Amino acid sequence: MRHRLSLPAGLTFALLLVAVAAVPVAASSFVTVPRVQTTSLPPACKIADTTAQFTSYADWSRTLVDWTLRVPTTYAPKDLVPISRAGISGGGSIRSFVIPDLAAMTRAARAAGAPIAVESAYRSYATQISTFNSWVSALGYPAAIIGSARPGHSEHQLGLAIDFKTPGGAAPWSFGGYDWATSKAGAWMMKNAWKYGFVLSYPKGKISQVCYGYEPWHYRYFGRATAAAIHGSGQAPRVWLWQQDHGGSAAVLTRTGGPGSVTVRP
Repeated sequence: MRHRLSLPAGLTFALLLVAVAAVPVAASSFVTVPRVQTTSLPPACKIADTTAQFTSYADWSRTLVDWTLRVPTTYAPKDLVPISRAGISGGGSIRSFVIPDLAAMTRAARAAGAPIAVESAYRSYATQISTFNSWVSALGYPAAIIGSARPGHSEHQLGLAIDFKTPGGAAPWSFGGYDWATSKAGAWMMKNAWKYGFVLSYPKGKISQVCYGYEPWHYRYFGRATAAAIHGSGQAPRVWLWQQDHGGSAAVLTRTGGPGSVTVRP
């Protein structure tokens, strides 16, 4: 989700809807999860302020925020640490348990010739107020609500979401009509981020399911096992989370034994 406004005058709403297809890749350390057909879809996107079902810090992988669901204004994880601990460039903080996988992903991307950097990470409730208001001022409310979360409704407040970019580059949304997923860094993330526990929150062509427009830079950390399950299901994270807690049948992956061993449970 976007951070502070830093756009050239020519930016248009089209940036929100740029499309690119993600290419799923198999990883030897995980089993393949079949796509699951289910009627347990989340409700239609509706602007409201309903407290999310899971808001404790221990429930971080289950917390769902969207147009309707939110966390309290006081939600602020106590284990935030600088993202620099992962050896990645950029500023901001993230929950401490994310650092090992973020570091591993950073090294892998660099080794592949597609280095990544951070544009924005954790945002407090107060910071999200100014962030959202800046987009409203620039684009108007109808467009802003598709590309920025209202305070309390942002995954960034969970301390789990990162807006990535190319090192040394401008914010990935700063160029009208530009799709960051077509860059080396963006394409590598689309193909590999899930292997390190990160899942694209707002994928191509699913605005009716996730409420927000396509954002190839915004990834949320779920941990490797859950990220593999979401990736294998073919579902957007909002749909997958809803199914888990409202009668869906998507599988959860859990590691057992050695690093290459996993178990699937319904």
